[in-house]
Amino acid sequence: MLTETAAVDQLHLHVDQSGGQTVMRAVGAWVAESAAVIETEFGLVLGHGAPLPAEHHAILDLSRIEKLDTYGALLITSAVERMRTRGGTLEVLNVPTLFASLLQTVGSAWQEPPPPAAQVSIVANVLDRSRSGIVGAGRDLLVLLDMLGATAHALAAVVARPATFRSTSTVHHLDRVGLQALPIVLLITILIGGIIAQQGFFHFRKFGADEYVVDMVGILVLREIGVLIVAIMVAGRSGSSYTAELGSMKMREEIDALRTMGLDPVAVLILPRVIALVIALPILAFLGSMSALLGGGLVAWLYAGMSPEIFIARLKEAITLTHFQVGIIKAPFMALVIGIVACAEGLKVKGSSESLGLQTTASVVKAIFLVIVLDGLFAIFFASIGM
Repeated sequence: MLTETAAVDQLHLHVDQSGGQTVMRAVGAWVAESAAVIETEFGLVLGHGAPLPAEHHAILDLSRIEKLDTYGALLITSAVERMRTRGGTLEVLNVPTLFASLLQTVGSAWQEPPPPAAQVSIVANVLDRSRSGIVGAGRDLLVLLDMLGATAHALAAVVARPATFRSTSTVHHLDRVGLQALPIVLLITILIGGIIAQQGFFHFRKFGADEYVVDMVGILVLREIGVLIVAIMVAGRSGSSYTAELGSMKMREEIDALRTMGLDPVAVLILPRVIALVIALPILAFLGSMSALLGGGLVAWLYAGMSPEIFIARLKEAITLTHFQVGIIKAPFMALVIGIVACAEGLKVKGSSESLGLQTTASVVKAIFLVIVLDGLFAIFFASIGM
């Protein structure tokens, strides 16, 4: 123990400043236990932040060093950097072969603290974020168009060679996105229809216009709410499932394996899913609309005292086949958008679970946003042609 204390207290730097040049010779053990003493000796020789003469040059001779660990190498590297930042140089010479690799590794790992971030005005920050958002939206649009083109090409290949159509996979996905989704779709839509009817009766009753609630429920459900609610539910339920499945395949390199086997991943994985969505969503939208009308009828009967016969008779007067057509025509296009977005986001997944979660979230958000935008565009189109 005395020997170790003496080793710590002994001088580790022998300094020769003759001839106008500072020559330091390292001696003994440059290890963590001696760090405080060595740091003090460096400070006495090099000064504590004092400015140096122009082109000041010092030499550190390591030929007589006996031990060196990572902490000692860090002290030497920091001394070199300290001299450089103060306008001088510290040249390390005669490094023993035993310690050369350690000193080189610590030196290469040395990083200066990053410069302070420049102050950016709020306006510049908003403009930069807006620019990044616009560029990202344009890039996403190109990806979706590319996926739409690849899906159309795969569909054309199936039409040319019907034997290549994967009917088993399509039926499987049709069962998942259609039949298995039916209970939750019916439950949500019957509640939505009932809520719309209850709010209508609550407010219209003040003006003695109870019968117009039936008109509102029928037209709103058949033209807008029925297909829109169902499409949003499918985007959250089936779209996220598609993204997660394809993303997991991408992470496990199963999609690359398909390409290696000479198979087109779009034809094998994406086309059956998109076709299943395009078939299932109009059916779900029709059943969901009927369920919403049922919910409205139940509320009219139980809450407003309107008998089912009067409700049905008023509904026949209020709605036409055109209202039903407007809602159903939207469904296949919404299904196509949901499928394309979900599959495109799934193929974007990288090799981490974090990426899978981010792309699944992005898939649902983008699909719902595009479905609502598409619904608005259809509303403008049908209004312009008088439907």
